[in-house]
Amino acid sequence: MTPQQINRLSVRVIIVLSLLALLTVLSGYTHPPHPPETDEGTAAHIFQLSIVAVAFSILVFLTTADWKQPLRSVRPLTFPAAALALAFGALYYLEHFRFAAAH
Repeated sequence: MTPQQINRLSVRVIIVLSLLALLTVLSGYTHPPHPPETDEGTAAHIFQLSIVAVAFSILVFLTTADWKQPLRSVRPLTFPAAALALAFGALYYLEHFRFAAAH
């Protein structure tokens, strides 16, 4: 595989994993608020693993990017960045406000 092909593949992986992280957090809104358990649960582990995989994929993306055109190289990361920002924002609200209101 050429570096350009690896770069395109890593962008696709980043998009899928960032959407997975967002959907995993949003699935927490489908359940009624309940007190936190001792174990975080499956959704939390899926979220954590997807974030680690996104970080690794971003490293691969940045390594294989064409830095002669930096703006064009980084542009594909805008959608995943927005999805991750929404995921972390939704997670913050879920943990600090929604569960706190249930207590």
